Amino acid sequence: MSQEQTVSLVDVLEEDEELEEEASAVLAGSDSDHCSYPQGYVKRQALYACSSCTPKGGEAAGVCLACSYKCHEGHNLFELYTKRNFRCDCGNRKFTDLQCKLQLEKEEVNSLNKYSQNFFGVYCTCSRPYPDPDDQVEDEMIQCVLCEDWLHGRHLGCVVPDSVELHEMTCESCMNKTSFLWTYAAHLSVPGAAVQLKEESEADESNRNLPHKEETVEEVIEPSCKRSREEAEPSCRLKELQAIDQKRVQSGAVFWPSGWRSKLCSCTTCKERLSEAGLSFLLDESDTVLAYENKGKNNEQRQPGHDPLMSALDHLNHVQQLEIIHGYNDMKTELKDFLQRFAEDGKVVTPDDIRQFFEQQSRKRRRDDAGCFFPT
Repeated sequence: MSQEQTVSLVDVLEEDEELEEEASAVLAGSDSDHCSYPQGYVKRQALYACSSCTPKGGEAAGVCLACSYKCHEGHNLFELYTKRNFRCDCGNRKFTDLQCKLQLEKEEVNSLNKYSQNFFGVYCTCSRPYPDPDDQVEDEMIQCVLCEDWLHGRHLGCVVPDSVELHEMTCESCMNKTSFLWTYAAHLSVPGAAVQLKEESEADESNRNLPHKEETVEEVIEPSCKRSREEAEPSCRLKELQAIDQKRVQSGAVFWPSGWRSKLCSCTTCKERLSEAGLSFLLDESDTVLAYENKGKNNEQRQPGHDPLMSALDHLNHVQQLEIIHGYNDMKTELKDFLQRFAEDGKVVTPDDIRQFFEQQSRKRRRDDAGCFFPT
């Protein structure tokens, strides 16, 4: 009997159900029937960009979940996952030949919306589409908590930690724009995600070996620390961390552990600093994608029988519905044939075998999709 870890069809179905729950949470956190425009700049919502209405070279625009169903049926849509503080653009000045079917009265432009290359279907520092038909490297995309762009794990300039879905990430570009975050990173970031600085130079090492070492530390270093503490505001956590002067390489992306936002200083000076940098949301735990997804899951529990994924299918045109149904049936047939071969040979199905099957399905889908998204 093989000693390899086995996997049952129950395991496969449970993993599939987990992925479906995650997708449902993204949709369930937003309203699929009413345009979000009257709510103003929504704290966080599922968004799409329509390349049929706003092609590359034009003005970037984003539409809410409901408008992606009702106003852009049959269009080529880029799925943006979620964005914060965004007001639906559907039917405004940026859409010259389209009027919103759900909300007729809209201002010409939403001046506070922020746009990025994502709205034209490209991501990361490499500015490539996802899925990328020319990229055969299997790599996950991770969203920066500040700029909300998606980056390939291999382009982050650091080690991607295990259980990455539990951590928030800040890309190197955003870290450099808000340099005070490096101080927090030296104390709060996920250990092992970045290469640490060497402790000290050889010269410093030789100084430590000098006679009367303890006396030197007391006379020179300790008073310096005391002065730093006296100069720092007692209530300013950032200044206290700066006084400790812990070393860290200031390059590459930074991964933050759960609850890291609660450890940021909220004194008056730091609040002003965050506000000036447009980062006040970092003091809000409910701003996180995880909080948004939990809200979506709670919405689902309060509405038994309502399946956002089935609702999304209902809003697709007949051709798209058939494509999805045929794709699902094809996958079931291929999975059955795949498992049948193991049964005939009397072999054990391992997790690697199942993973390989779904990786092949993913590559096949990438070739077929050619980089465009429909709401799922």
